[in-house]
Order: sequence, then structure tokens, then C-alpha cells
Amino acid sequence: MEKTFTLIQTVATAGVFSAVSYWYGFMFGRESARKELGDLIESLRRNNSNSSSSSSPPHS
Repeated sequence: MEKTFTLIQTVATAGVFSAVSYWYGFMFGRESARKELGDLIESLRRNNSNSSSSSSPPHS
């Protein structure tokens, strides 16, 4: 017996694959953006603390 996909099965399979690919891409992109923002915030904090400590007058 030969197995063949009907048009509806093919479209449904493509839809499921597309949905899974979209979800995976969305989650991966979100995680990547979160890491980039975390690094940016950390570097800004470091720059801010360096500039504030160097610009403040020394205590005698």
C-alpha cells in the first residue's frame, strides 16, 4: 500500500512546522536580546561608576 499525503495533510504539516520554527526563533531572539541588554546595562553601570568615582574630589 502506497502512502501519499493529501493536500490538507501537506498544508497542516507545513503549518505545524512553520509555527514551531516561528516559536523557536521568537524565543531564541528574545533570549539573545535579553543577554545583549544585560551586557549593555552592565557596561553602562561600569562606565557610570568609573566616571563618578574619578570626577568626585578626593576626601582628605
